[in-house]
Amino acid sequence: MTSHVTFHFNPVPPMNRSDTMLANNRRWVRERTAEDPDFFRRQASEHRPHTLWIGCSDARVPADLISQTEPGELFVHRNIANQVVPTDTNLLAVLQYAVDVLGVQDVIVCGHEECGGVKAALEDAAPPTVSQWLAQLRTVARLHDDELSAIADPMRRYVRLVELNVAEQVYNLSRTMVVEQAWARGKTLRLHGWVYGLREGLLRDVGVTLDGTPAAERREEAPSAAGAPERIAESALRSGGGLRAR
Repeated sequence: MTSHVTFHFNPVPPMNRSDTMLANNRRWVRERTAEDPDFFRRQASEHRPHTLWIGCSDARVPADLISQTEPGELFVHRNIANQVVPTDTNLLAVLQYAVDVLGVQDVIVCGHEECGGVKAALEDAAPPTVSQWLAQLRTVARLHDDELSAIADPMRRYVRLVELNVAEQVYNLSRTMVVEQAWARGKTLRLHGWVYGLREGLLRDVGVTLDGTPAAERREEAPSAAGAPERIAESALRSGGGLRAR
């Protein structure tokens, strides 16, 4: 007796998102090649980014688009809430490659308003693994609890924690072995803290730039400033100004 196996073929589905993305890629290649025939040849021949961008994984914050940089200019690392965790070997590997191999001279930690990670840290509401990842951010909130609690407007309190988080991650970055060794060698390496405003599309510097200049020299450069550079940077954050602790 012969058995019969029936196969059911589904009709071809309409183009899904992945198909659309592939089609968009082909169109982009055609358009880019038409305006610059050597573009992809140049891209393949060298990799010389000038900046390492450490940002949030949020899909609304594409580093190259909001900074209007071309492919190849930014070396990018992203994670939830733009954290610089000293034990994160993924980030440390990216940092070492960027500084020691690619020779970038600027590292930007970029947070953003409407950050779900920051909101979850404030409200203590996140899936278990995400919650574990945000432990350092909750510590930042705890250390600045007096300041945050004094802000009556919940949205402003939330934005303020975004700024404090960026400042803390810049400091964490400055304490990594890669950065400390680069500065010890005399390498030009500047660390910046930025925040992206989703509602208006603008990037702003929160005023915590570090370049390895010893604290004593920074005080000599700004003799009228009272207190240590760390307090100067904190004051800049409080006022929302652009004063930079160089």
